[in-house]
Amino acid sequence: MDYVVSGLPLAAFQPLFGLDDAALRAHGAVRVRADATPGFPCRITLEDAAPGESLLLLHWTHQPAGTPYRSGGPIFVREAALATARLRNVVPPQQRDRLLSVRGYDGDGWMHDADVVEGTRLEATIERLFADPRIAYLHAHNARRGCYACRIDRG
Repeated sequence: MDYVVSGLPLAAFQPLFGLDDAALRAHGAVRVRADATPGFPCRITLEDAAPGESLLLLHWTHQPAGTPYRSGGPIFVREAALATARLRNVVPPQQRDRLLSVRGYDGDGWMHDADVVEGTRLEATIERLFADPRIAYLHAHNARRGCYACRIDRG
């Protein structure tokens, strides 16, 4: 099964990098410092931040479709991010090491299937969900906290 795992677009967050605390609050964001790893997963690079690294915690609408499945929530992005992750046929360690909720959507944003799996089982779950021709893309979420993790598209 050919697939692509993508992080969020760097350009959407660059205007926030380096803003002072008051300006960040005006955007509904706060700056945090990673104090452990894992624990601060960057949604742009799909890597966990190293202890001491600066991140922004903010809301992101990850499912903007005009359906009842429209959704968003809190995410972390590293202020040192330089590029958006795009991995073909590779599951990033960040996802492999977590319990995930994986949701399959059609091109209009309607959910057709979902599962909760250990990240080590993500490849098999991708293959199973993409066997359904209605499913155009997948969203992975951290199952315990529910935060959006990444998007997976057919390759």
